[in-house]
Amino acid sequence: MQSEPDRLFSQATFLASAGTLQEFPTDGVPEVAFVGRSNVGKSSAINALVGRRRLAFSSKAPGRTQTVNFYDLGEAARLVDLPGYGFARVSKAVRNVWDRLVGDYFSAGRPLAGVVVLMDARHPLTPNDEQLLGWLNTFELRQLAVLTKSDKLSRAEGNVVLARTRQKLKAGSEEVILFSSSNGAGVEQVRELLWRWVAADAATGK
Repeated sequence: MQSEPDRLFSQATFLASAGTLQEFPTDGVPEVAFVGRSNVGKSSAINALVGRRRLAFSSKAPGRTQTVNFYDLGEAARLVDLPGYGFARVSKAVRNVWDRLVGDYFSAGRPLAGVVVLMDARHPLTPNDEQLLGWLNTFELRQLAVLTKSDKLSRAEGNVVLARTRQKLKAGSEEVILFSSSNGAGVEQVRELLWRWVAADAATGK
């Protein structure tokens, strides 16, 4: 028998790709936004969470995601894959468009249940990561730091990174999670937490 989090994520379907604010869905479904550096594994993380191999298209080429991509979880919630930031090999003009898209998304009064910030477990909290986290703090949203590609680290290395990241972010044990789309580490933890976010907002009518 499926758990409530598993049932929620198993309903995932692609909804839309939006290149402008005017193209964003407007039906008010609670959303969980995924942000992170280019090539950090956002699409792979979404695929792992929904149990699908290619719902969100992932690529080894940094900067592949050039739109805001929306994925429905039935009628209960929605996942939102935002363009990556950082070292994508694209022009400054294209980067400016992406920055404006992300800014528009967070400034548009979306029904956000929370934000998942993805960072590479091998080198989290880069200057770009810290700049993003500082900016996100101004919105006073729930946040979860997901340390991707944790399968590249030994268990001891992962524990050290986890402890250091929690300490630096002054975060609780549920707010920073080691994650791997390859071996499934952290998948159930993240599903459970995001389900609780959505359920809490539904209970309060947000």
